[in-house]
Amino acid sequence: MKQFKKVAIAIVLLVAATSFVNAQSKIAHINVTELLGEMPEMKAAQAELKKLQETYRADIESSMTELKNKYTQYSNEATSKSEEENQKRAQELQGFEKNIGDAQQAAQQELAKKQAELFEPISIKAKAAIEKVAAAQGYDYVIDATQGGGLIVAKGKDLLAEVKQELGF
Repeated sequence: MKQFKKVAIAIVLLVAATSFVNAQSKIAHINVTELLGEMPEMKAAQAELKKLQETYRADIESSMTELKNKYTQYSNEATSKSEEENQKRAQELQGFEKNIGDAQQAAQQELAKKQAELFEPISIKAKAAIEKVAAAQGYDYVIDATQGGGLIVAKGKDLLAEVKQELGF
């Protein structure tokens, strides 16, 4: 009877150990920044943002040139104008400078808003592809291997090639 208990305990321990080994999760990694950078949609979005940024920059530079011209004109005419008119002109220049600053701030906010608007569907598409490839290959966890992202050792499976194939590039 003692022998039977020992064998039964040994079998239970063997089954428990096998279950523990089988229950371990499969983990893979992918450099999400690299994936996003290579997506054609991301390249198109970045080009659109750059074009918008150049438009804002040109408008602001135009306003700065206009401000400099007015400043030069008002400086040259200052001696022939009254003190009251020179003060009005100085206030006008200050208001113009403030408007330029406000325009720069608004441009930065618009660029950030447009970037979020353009990048969100791309990120969603990349995440869906990563999830699909991970599920197809039986991975429970996929860690972002972007430089500085917290991943120290990357000896596991890299899903970048498969995800790029899933996305069609």
